[in-house]
Amino acid sequence: MNIVVLDGFTLNPGDLSWDALKALGACEIYDRTPPAEILCRATKAEVILTNKAVLTRADLERLPKLKYIGVLATGTNVVDLAAARERGIPVTNVPAYSTTSVVQSTFALLLELTHHVGHHADGVRAGCWTASPDFSYCDFPLVELAGLTMGIVGFGRIGRAVADVARAFGMSVLAHNPSHKNSPPFVRFVELETLFRESDVVSLHCPLTPQTKSLINAQRLAAMKPTAFLLNTSRGPLVDERALADALNEGEIAGAGLDVLSVEPPTADHPLLRAKNCIITPHNAWATRAARARLMRIAVENVRAFLAGQPQNVVN
Repeated sequence: MNIVVLDGFTLNPGDLSWDALKALGACEIYDRTPPAEILCRATKAEVILTNKAVLTRADLERLPKLKYIGVLATGTNVVDLAAARERGIPVTNVPAYSTTSVVQSTFALLLELTHHVGHHADGVRAGCWTASPDFSYCDFPLVELAGLTMGIVGFGRIGRAVADVARAFGMSVLAHNPSHKNSPPFVRFVELETLFRESDVVSLHCPLTPQTKSLINAQRLAAMKPTAFLLNTSRGPLVDERALADALNEGEIAGAGLDVLSVEPPTADHPLLRAKNCIITPHNAWATRAARARLMRIAVENVRAFLAGQPQNVVN
């Protein structure tokens, strides 16, 4: 099999090995592939692995040798799934590899919003503590999580794990999910309107669909408490970013912690880059070495299973 990895750098910037994949066939591995170069690089490919390089219907029609597409992620919106299905090309993804890392990042964002550890550490290095007339100082009010309410939108693997950690912090947990079978007894499921109204922290852990696009809009932000925080480690387009910037700048909510934006990388004039009390990390909640190693292992297992005639994690 001729295997082409279109954009492997974010998965493996050099601290992992492609050897297990190379054992399955002739491999060409590219760090990044611009859209204009996808066809020329993949023209002989029977197996394509992609993370964010988009494969459209037009691309698939011009790749007659292609037999399999593996997405190096959980989300599969980078591939025209219907077009692949029509051509008999299975598309696989890698589910559940980053749950622990994303949960950790979710609370890293929340703790920075509530305790401002990074800001105060920078202040100490800048001499603010040395110059302080008191033994202790705070530039921001510090917020204790115990007794607050965490509202979780989307209650899959990550949402459930966030609920467990929130409970460990002493938080009450609300959740909204179309299906919530076998859910922990400490979680109360409510309608979205109730969740936004009652939560001190709203954390998004749902997929991007036509129904969830701009789930966070001006109306829902206005329904939140002025002391509430919004967290998004899921998908950028879940949030109307202009509405969120306005809500932050006008004090409608207390802060936001985001690992994703609707366009990545963002433009220099993105409204959230300068919004008040907005912490943004560069879509790296998933990217611990442990999570990337799991991603690599499962992606290779997906290819191996396909070659054995027993494809797994097929999404189309």
